Amino acid sequence: MIDHKKFIDVAYREALKAFGKDEVPVGAVVVKGGIVISKAHNQRIVKKNALYHAEVLAIERACKKIGTYRLDGFSIYVTLEPCLMCVGAILQARIKEVVFCSKNEKEGAIVSKYTVLDDKKLSQRADYLFIPDERCSGLLREFFKRKR
Repeated sequence: MIDHKKFIDVAYREALKAFGKDEVPVGAVVVKGGIVISKAHNQRIVKKNALYHAEVLAIERACKKIGTYRLDGFSIYVTLEPCLMCVGAILQARIKEVVFCSKNEKEGAIVSKYTVLDDKKLSQRADYLFIPDERCSGLLREFFKRKR
C-alpha cells in the first residue's frame, strides 16, 4: 500500500520553503517505487522565470537524475492542483499519477477550471487523486491573506 501521507509531507515541506521566499507556496515531489526521486518548490519570483513552477522543476530534476525525459511509472505529489502548463509537462514526461492536496479554482487543470486528464483524445494519460490536506490549503490562504 502506498503511503501517500509520507510524500504529501515532503511536498508540504517544499511549499514551506517557497513561503519563506515569498513565493506562492507550492511544493512538488516526484516518486518512483516508494522512493523520492526529486523535489522542488515554486521559484518564479526568485529566479525571475515564469516556467519555474514546482512541478516543472521537480520533473526537470527527475529527468536529469534518471537520464531520460520518460518518467514512465512515476508519480508526482503536489500541494496545489496543477495549472495547464504543469499538466502539459506531466503528460509530456509520461508521469502515470498525479496526487494533489488543494484545489486551484482559478487555474486548476485537473478538476477545478479544466479537466485535461479526463480528455480521452489526448495521446498521453495520467491518473489523478485528490487528497485534501488542510496544511497545504491553509498555507496558501495565509500567503494570499498576507498579500492583500
